[in-house]
Amino acid sequence: MAGSSIKTTRRLTETAIMLALATCLSYVTVFKAPMGGSITAFSQVPIVIIGYRYGVKWGAGTGVIYGILQMLLQGLGNFAYVKGIAAYLVLIFADYVVAFAALGIGGALFRKAVKNQTLALALGGAAASLLRFICHFISGVTIWGEYADGWKSVWAYSFGYNGFYMLFEGILTVVGVVVLSLILDFNSPNLVKKKKVNA
Repeated sequence: MAGSSIKTTRRLTETAIMLALATCLSYVTVFKAPMGGSITAFSQVPIVIIGYRYGVKWGAGTGVIYGILQMLLQGLGNFAYVKGIAAYLVLIFADYVVAFAALGIGGALFRKAVKNQTLALALGGAAASLLRFICHFISGVTIWGEYADGWKSVWAYSFGYNGFYMLFEGILTVVGVVVLSLILDFNSPNLVKKKKVNA
């Protein structure tokens, strides 16, 4: 019973720390895309790692909380640019709630399927970024189409706008989780890698 309580406390504490870290990193802009959108300093990495450590449900839940934080702290101004309940719902879910839940889900996708931690996390980081891109792409097509002037179609606009910054955000995420996976063991409660004993 005590062991279960310790595990729960550790999980909650880790999650809170990773949410705080992801939020702080989201304010560190590496590069602002010409069309809009920012490439941040590894802000997706903490949520991907939580997904890898604790599974799809916990990762998705952590991502949802992160998405809501992003909306409240950095995204409320976006509501001034859209009109109608339907547009508000698309904005809330496609640009925040589901988009960031995807980070936790992506992180968990390959944990059981791929035994090598580094490869599993690299694939998870790439999948998380792709899933998040799809959410933003849908949002771009459905509620941000009026900004597509000069583009052949709203589809091309949304792909170009979201694809540019999400490509680099995805690359940084993969690099971040790979580097950390070489140092830490995310399958271990204390994150310490066991040293190989030479025969």
